[in-house]
Amino acid sequence: MSGTVKTDSRQMLGRLRAIMAEEGGGQTRLDRITRLIAEEMRAEVCSIYLFRDVDTLELCATEGLKAESVHETRLRLGEGLVGRVAKSGNVINTDDAPAAPGFRYMPETGEEAYSSFVGVPIQRLGEKLGVLVTQSQKARQFTDEEIYALEVVAMVLAEMAELGAFVGEGAAMKARHSQPVMFKGGSAQEGAAQGHVWLHEPRVVVTNPIAEDPVRELERLHEAVETLRVGVDRMLSSAQGGDNDQLEVLEAYRMFANSRGWMRRMEANIDSGLSAEAAVEKEQSAARARMAQVGDAYLRERLNDLDDLSNRLLRILTGQGHETGAEMPADPILVARNIGPAELLDYGRTLRGIVLEEGAVGSHAAIVARALAIPLVIHAARVTTEALNGDAILVDGDQGIVHLRPDDAVTVAFRDKMAMQAQAQERYASIRDKPAETLCGTHITLKMNAGLMADLPSLESSGADGVGLFRTELQFLIRSHMPKRAELSALYGRVMDAAKGRRVVFRTLDIGSDKVLPYMKANDEPNPAMGWRAVRVALEKPGVMRMQLQALIRGAKGRPLSVMFPFVALHDEYRAARAEMDKALERERILGHPLPSELEVGAMLETPSLAFAPDAFYREVDFLSVGGNDLKQFFFAADRENERVRRRYDMLDMSYLNFLEGIIYRCATLGTRLSFCGEDAGRPVEATCLAALGFRTLSMRPASIGPVKSLLRRTNLRELRDILHEERDRGTQNLRPAATAYLRSNL
Repeated sequence: MSGTVKTDSRQMLGRLRAIMAEEGGGQTRLDRITRLIAEEMRAEVCSIYLFRDVDTLELCATEGLKAESVHETRLRLGEGLVGRVAKSGNVINTDDAPAAPGFRYMPETGEEAYSSFVGVPIQRLGEKLGVLVTQSQKARQFTDEEIYALEVVAMVLAEMAELGAFVGEGAAMKARHSQPVMFKGGSAQEGAAQGHVWLHEPRVVVTNPIAEDPVRELERLHEAVETLRVGVDRMLSSAQGGDNDQLEVLEAYRMFANSRGWMRRMEANIDSGLSAEAAVEKEQSAARARMAQVGDAYLRERLNDLDDLSNRLLRILTGQGHETGAEMPADPILVARNIGPAELLDYGRTLRGIVLEEGAVGSHAAIVARALAIPLVIHAARVTTEALNGDAILVDGDQGIVHLRPDDAVTVAFRDKMAMQAQAQERYASIRDKPAETLCGTHITLKMNAGLMADLPSLESSGADGVGLFRTELQFLIRSHMPKRAELSALYGRVMDAAKGRRVVFRTLDIGSDKVLPYMKANDEPNPAMGWRAVRVALEKPGVMRMQLQALIRGAKGRPLSVMFPFVALHDEYRAARAEMDKALERERILGHPLPSELEVGAMLETPSLAFAPDAFYREVDFLSVGGNDLKQFFFAADRENERVRRRYDMLDMSYLNFLEGIIYRCATLGTRLSFCGEDAGRPVEATCLAALGFRTLSMRPASIGPVKSLLRRTNLRELRDILHEERDRGTQNLRPAATAYLRSNL
């Protein structure tokens, strides 16, 4: 980079700082800035476009175009050259703008006189705020040095916008983090919650983007990077001999922390006039822009490592660590990009709700949120960039909707919904101790799903008849190391103590797919949900399964024990797993430990193949539990983590119900005990239809037991079954309308 350009960018930023120190409102500042940039770039035109909403840019200031076009000229995202810059996040530089792809002529601006065009995105850490444009009459390509200078200015403009320097009239110049915003995400745990934002990763605020003393800023950067390197080396030393994946991540951290290219680029940013913090953030923004365009999973992970390292460096420079001094509100709604199960458990039941930018329906966080009965919304794009600690927030886990800083009308409507839900819960509490007996006299056993000790009090409060599924993998997922057998046996014993004689069905370790242990090497599989997981892992690496089976036997302390193996697809897999149980029993007998007074060993039916297993399998297995979540996705070939397809396929589809009836018939004929476990078991309409088909045991999250029991007690299953069969005989593909109409008539 030439010395002239360094002087130019420093001079431009120095003049920019002086403008910001002058009196005047946001519009006045923007007008002065466009005039300044046009002069410094020796161009006739400089314009600043800002987003007025997520899809629309507005011309907010210009030097050179018609003044009357300000706040009148608008472009959709991707429309014209300005819209293309905003959409792609990339610079467009052309000496013949009218001939450039996507050019759109805007006669109201008078831009027809200008041939040359350069557009630079105004963005902060991947969040797009607008576009900075320079144009000139003379046909010329702007140099790399000139574009770099504009990128430096755009970086400062982004920081100033974040700090509220350009607040004025109109939607595009509204104060940031002050307006109501609605986010449409996905529902991962039902329920409604009202509270105030608590950011899991507090936002780093750069208050001094322009360097007053570049030499001192370089010293600050070098000192901070050295502190960062020492910290990474310390983490590596303490992790030696541990998990290989963790070591690999830390080695990547060390590689980036010692990268000369990374340091050179940040030094160049300071040389151009940015402060150390702004220099780091400019490089981080560029890395995030690259990350958004990279398809390769490995490269994305490495860019994620660099992003995390930049955050660490920013916190060192600013002194803004995780402990910001802010006090957690009394009604916290956790907002984060993503979160692990152990971190979520640290918060525990203090949280009213959770909102994640990422996440998945079957993620560890979702499992813990369900265990704690906390409403969870996932895929709420941009929520971490928009929310501030203490902001009012409403979480609708039923619809997957989040209202940030809601207006009074939305808040009143939301409170009405919460009041209705509270009334319904009171109604459900009144039938807690009554049986789930239908109008036709059929008794349905309702059990709850669990995975933590924190779940067990729900056995009493929900009125559940027992635990139909205890997910044992959560105890493995929330640790950074493999739990010891003694720890597990003590836990299993406490679970059975808390159940007070009610049956608890322990599902053995279900890992793989989306449940990768922190200390287990992840497999890069193209389709992990159908890959090396659950009982397949256990049978190929039986050491962990043997240890867990011994822990279960010891935890039972001579009491009845129920164990089931997950994701069994073949009879031979069940036989092999059952043989491991027999070996564990024999080993415990030899050691003199008490054996269960009664042992039941079952399997989860989650693959269509097991429905067609030989009769011998159905006679050997003590019980079967249909794992509805996996079974439905494999039956319909629709990934339940894929929002584009998972809602297209309905449990009340005739083909699926026919399939389930076949399983029910085989179990009834061969004397195999059968239950249904999964999200559909906890939805009142679906649960009642399952009971009408012939399921007599349903297992669900505790909060669903009341609504399901309430509807069952008002339903005649024989009448409902007749209606379903009549519709099926007519050739109706989806039986939901008929089932819903009948059930509503009984309300």
